[in-house]
Amino acid sequence: MSTAGRIAVCPGTYDPVTNGHLDIIARASRLFDGVVVSVAEGSNKKQPLFTAEERKALLRQSVEHLGNVEVVGFTGLLATHAREVGAVAFVKGVRTAADFDYENQMTQFNRRLA
Repeated sequence: MSTAGRIAVCPGTYDPVTNGHLDIIARASRLFDGVVVSVAEGSNKKQPLFTAEERKALLRQSVEHLGNVEVVGFTGLLATHAREVGAVAFVKGVRTAADFDYENQMTQFNRRLA
C-alpha cells in the first residue's frame, strides 16, 4: 500500500462479502491512514462459493468510494502478510463469545510469530 502512516489489515475469506464486512472496513478506514482488505486465497475450512478473483472484484467494487482502502489477496501466514504490507493492526469482526475466544487465540499466536 502506498499510503504512509498507520495501516490496518482486515483479513477474511469474504465468501461472500456482507454488509457487516463492509461496515467494519468503512469504520477501519476512518480510524487508520490505510486499510488493506486481505482476501484469503486458500482455506482449510471449506470450499469457497466464489473464486478468489471474484471475491476480490466484488470487494473492490464495494469499497471503491473509500480512498484509503486497498483489496489484495494473500496466502500463507497472516502475520507474514501483515509485516509485508506494513500493518500495525488487524481489524476483525466478532459475532459471538466463541468468535472472540477464537480470535483471541489467533491474536496470541500471531503476536508470537511477529
